[in-house]
Amino acid sequence: MNHDPDCLFCKIIAGTIPSKKLYEDDDCLAFNDIHPAAPIHFLMIPKKHIAMLAEVTLEDTELLGKMMVLAPKIALQAGARSGKAGGFKVLINNGADGGQEVYHMHMHVLAGPRPWKSAVPAPG
Repeated sequence: MNHDPDCLFCKIIAGTIPSKKLYEDDDCLAFNDIHPAAPIHFLMIPKKHIAMLAEVTLEDTELLGKMMVLAPKIALQAGARSGKAGGFKVLINNGADGGQEVYHMHMHVLAGPRPWKSAVPAPG
C-alpha cells in the first residue's frame, strides 16, 4: 500500500492520529470530519495514498467504485434519512482551485436536515 509519512490522512490510517471511525476495511476508511459543515459529515479516504482525484488511474477504478457504493450505506448508518425526503451530498475537492487542503484524495459525505451551516464544506 502506498503511504506518505508526512500526510495527515496517512497518519490517521496508521492510527498515529486519532479519528472517530465509522467504517474501515483493507481499502478505505471513513471517519467523522473534525469541522462538520452538516449534522452528518464524514470523510471517506482510500488507504492507498492518492494525492488528488486528478491523479487517479484506471488501476484505481475498483477502489473508487467501492467508495461510491459504500458512501450511501455509511451515510444511512450515520443517521442520514433515506428516500426523497432524506439524502446526502458527496463532494471531492481537487487541487487548490477546488478547495483541497489535505493532499490525500478524500470524499466528503454530508447529510442531515437542511439548512446546514454551509452549503459547501470548508476546504479540505
